[in-house]
Formats: sequence, structure tokens, C-alpha cells
Amino acid sequence: MPRFELRAPSIDQAHLILGFIKELAEYEQLSHECLITEESLQDSLFRDEPHAESLIAFLDEKPIGFCLYFFNYSTFLGKPGLYLEDLYIQPDYRNNGYGKRILARLASIALERGCGRFEWAVLDWNEPSIAFYRKLGAEPMIDWTVQRLTGQALEDLSRFSKSNDDV
Repeated sequence: MPRFELRAPSIDQAHLILGFIKELAEYEQLSHECLITEESLQDSLFRDEPHAESLIAFLDEKPIGFCLYFFNYSTFLGKPGLYLEDLYIQPDYRNNGYGKRILARLASIALERGCGRFEWAVLDWNEPSIAFYRKLGAEPMIDWTVQRLTGQALEDLSRFSKSNDDV
């Protein structure tokens, strides 16, 4: 029986995570948006107060996937929440329960850290993942639409704030 293990990465394993991120971006048809570098990943995960955390999935010491997550806060619950940014298992290792084991570990981490919820997003075309999440009991947030500012729009709004600081 192969030995599956989840481990927090060391800084010298950032290249593994970066490789998985690029594979995920390709799978999601978003490689053109994947601008991360090993240096920016190291800075995000291994600073004194990290922006995010990660786990690498190993099967018999071979890295086969990863997850990256961070904590947010629910004002309605008055508790933190765990947000899963990315979960990826290489195609040859899918449908063996490894994704479920990663999600189970994250659910445990969420409860250990006092979180009131565990959330993530999934692309609407990714039917295999959606079906998998439904089997786990996850529910879509149908009444909510994610909003995002990036690039020029983010910079423009920031400039508005700076120009109106005296108001």
C-alpha cells in the first residue's frame, strides 16, 4: 500500500509548490494569468507573518500535489474562516481519495484554529470537482457573486483613496 503524507513545506521546497501552481493554472486554462515567481511565493509563505500556508502531498516520498490556504474573518460569525485558494493533485493520482484527505486535514486545521467555516471557489465548468465537493456536503453560495479588482482598476481605486484622504 502506498504511503500518503501531507507535510508543511520548507523554503527549499517552494519550487515544488510553484510547479504545482503552474500545472493547476494550465489545467484551469489560466496560464496567462499565472505571474507568480519562486521569490514571491517564498516571501508569501515563509515570512515572519505569512500571507498563506501550504501543504504538499507526498505518495511514497514523491510529491503529487499541494494545497494553499489562508485565514479570513466572518463578522457575522465573529470567527475566523479558512479559505482554500488552491488544491491540486496531479492527474495520474486523482480519484484515489487524496483530495478528500487534503480537505479533511484542512477541515481539522479550521476546527483546531477556531474557524466557523471553510470555503473555496471552483470554476463553473469544472464538473468533476463540483460533483466531488457535493459528495462531501459542500454547498454553493448561489446568492453571492465574487467581485475582484486587479491591475489598473486596483491602482485607480487606490489613487482615489490617496486623493481624498483630507475628506
